[in-house]
Amino acid sequence: MKVLVSDNLSASGVEILKKESGIEVDVKTGLSKEELIAIIPEYEGLIVRSATKVVAEIIEVADNLKVIGRAGVGVDNIDLAAAGKKGIIVMNAPEGNMITTAEHTMALMMALSRNIPQASFALKNRKWAPKEFMGVELFEKTLGIIGLGRIGSNVAERARAFQMKILGYDPFITQERAKLLGVELVEMDALLTRSDFISLHTPGQADGTPLLGKEQFDQMKPGVRIVNCARGSLIDDTALIAAIQDKKVAGAALDVYHSEPLDLDSPLLKVNEIICTPHLGASTGEAQVKVATSMCDQIIDYLKNGNVRNAVNVPSIDADTLAKINPYLILGEDLGCFLSQITEGAFTRIEIQYNGEVAGLTVEPISIAILKGLLNRSIDGVNMVNAPFIAKERGVEVQESKSNEVHEYTSTVQVQVTTQNRTHRVTGSIFGKGDSRIVQFDEYKLEAVLSKNMLVLNNIDVPGVIGNLGNVLGKHNLNIADFHLGRMEVGGKAVAIINIDSPPSTEALSELRSTSNVINVNSVTL
Repeated sequence: MKVLVSDNLSASGVEILKKESGIEVDVKTGLSKEELIAIIPEYEGLIVRSATKVVAEIIEVADNLKVIGRAGVGVDNIDLAAAGKKGIIVMNAPEGNMITTAEHTMALMMALSRNIPQASFALKNRKWAPKEFMGVELFEKTLGIIGLGRIGSNVAERARAFQMKILGYDPFITQERAKLLGVELVEMDALLTRSDFISLHTPGQADGTPLLGKEQFDQMKPGVRIVNCARGSLIDDTALIAAIQDKKVAGAALDVYHSEPLDLDSPLLKVNEIICTPHLGASTGEAQVKVATSMCDQIIDYLKNGNVRNAVNVPSIDADTLAKINPYLILGEDLGCFLSQITEGAFTRIEIQYNGEVAGLTVEPISIAILKGLLNRSIDGVNMVNAPFIAKERGVEVQESKSNEVHEYTSTVQVQVTTQNRTHRVTGSIFGKGDSRIVQFDEYKLEAVLSKNMLVLNNIDVPGVIGNLGNVLGKHNLNIADFHLGRMEVGGKAVAIINIDSPPSTEALSELRSTSNVINVNSVTL
């Protein structure tokens, strides 16, 4: 068996591979897409970091490839859909970067509070000016953490050592879990208005829009300082620079950017109050050794023993079972993802019910896929391995039930989520050759196709609503692919699930929500 290492990997990991009998290792870094396409058919395993882009064209010709390992957390550089279609398992190493990224966050926070890079630069340029670099203490300041996953939780733990007051915003964490972390759980508006420092630890938004833009900066306490070691897309750079110029924001420390490597002519580099580091979150010797050795151990265990660990696209089951339940894995994750985007508040209870023929299959992996879909919109690094543990850690009760009784459909999967505010329920089924559909949403029956971009509307069932919606969508160049309606009674409340060809803009959603007789609108991206 042959394994290709196409990015710079710690020598400790490479040595583990080389010592394993029956595995031949090639280390070839800096390959172009064309060069990788030419040689990839030779290999059963591929290990990458972030430099190699494993696109569909590469996967298409990788006829012997069984596994792709990402020595790190994010798998944005790997086409998961193409890998899944080809039957290639994709693994990551989610734990290795956790501590080092949390520590880098704290390092940036301290550098930001004391103007350390700016003062060092001035002194090295023969300027002694301590009064120009007056800082602030972290002691008793309020830190707002957006996203309380593994890295955000570690930042909270370290910030407590500085006796900071910690606020947290995370719609998928319970009050009980927040108390264990020593965090006061608040809504986003409260976090923005009360925080002296804000640190981001959440995935990018599904539609790519910034989490922090002009509206959010306007809400913040004057003199706030912002740290981002998560995703560059979370901050509107233009709005950030304007907020600094207006003295609303005292400064920012950024380790991630919309496009990397950062353009050396970027306006961010011209603002003295902004500290920029070149994506150093995982750049410690210890972290590199951890992710490299972990990934190489996982690759060996899979290629030699068939054991799957930290897979992001398949559960740990045998091939025959996987073939039978694969359509339901897709359906389950899509149902979870759907609910995560139309439900507000932290989940306290998740109920999954299997009816009909699907109840006779191995459903545990389907339940895990549902959890993955529910959690991965707010928690970075959720996969088929860790989703149940994350749900348990956050105090979410998960209940599963099965019935062989067949009703209107041969098989259905029903998911009900409960928060402190309300309950939502969605039921899905498989039509034809793997076509996933919603057959019931809350109390409304309908047959809605699950597609990449959807709008979910609650409205009053009166004439003119559909026409008005169509006008708004047309005005914003949003093409309707399918339109599905459900209602309980004439003139009462109704629901519509609209499949559209592209995601809606913020302006389009705002206009839809203000349309006459529309109660609420949610955008869903799968």
